[in-house]
Amino acid sequence: MANNILGYQPGNSFVHRLTGGTKLLGFLVLTITGMLSFDLRYLLLLTVFSLVLLWQTHIAWAKMALLVKTVSVFALMNLILIYLFAPQYGTQLFAGKHILLGSGGYALTSEQLLYEGIVLLKYAVSLPLALLFLLTTNPSEFAAGMNKIGISYRVAYAFALTLRYIPDIQAEYQMIANAQQARGFEMSRKAPLKQRIQGAVRIVIPLMLSSLDRIDEISRAMDLRRFGLKKRRTWYYEQVFKKIDWLAFIVVIGLVLLSVGLIVTNGGRYWSPWH
Repeated sequence: MANNILGYQPGNSFVHRLTGGTKLLGFLVLTITGMLSFDLRYLLLLTVFSLVLLWQTHIAWAKMALLVKTVSVFALMNLILIYLFAPQYGTQLFAGKHILLGSGGYALTSEQLLYEGIVLLKYAVSLPLALLFLLTTNPSEFAAGMNKIGISYRVAYAFALTLRYIPDIQAEYQMIANAQQARGFEMSRKAPLKQRIQGAVRIVIPLMLSSLDRIDEISRAMDLRRFGLKKRRTWYYEQVFKKIDWLAFIVVIGLVLLSVGLIVTNGGRYWSPWH
């Protein structure tokens, strides 16, 4: 589908060839490691690593632009709010104060810039990893991978249905929007902001109702097929770990060990160039 964004994008890249379980573990481990670290050097390394992986998938920018722009806006707002409500938090965190500009409580310090840079890098690490996971993982393969690493197949199937439903929601949203515009209700960028908000509400309400109907329909169909009756099930998309998966595990373990090594060397999770 031409407008399919945030849905599975077929390909033959290194990441595409990994099994669903490998991608799930890699995504979780690297995201958690990035969130726990406050070492600018390590976060820069993870950012470059995740961006290179995303680049080599050759996924079109249009498929990820909406999420990237949305997260970028929220990240910028977060950085501004941090400075407004805790302008000296970086000085407390890194136990120092090097003033760059101004004076008083809102004096701009190197420590605050370092802290806000670290917060920004945490977004830069987690967003490409999330995109890699969402855009390169077939929902059925993902469910089989989750079940393979020990997660209940009921939970795995619920996640798979969520991923599979993303393109359907997009298609239905576009269909409702086209119907509204066919009735003469303008919702493009040329329309006033108030009219565009009203148009969005007109789309969201029927979209929610149709989604609830579809959830009920899927639940009934699964009940009729006796889904969940057995403790185990087989998977059409089940895959065995290959050499490429073990290579990926080695890289992920290496990055985790590097993080642990930096924590030991720094004497904690925080690193400052002034100490």
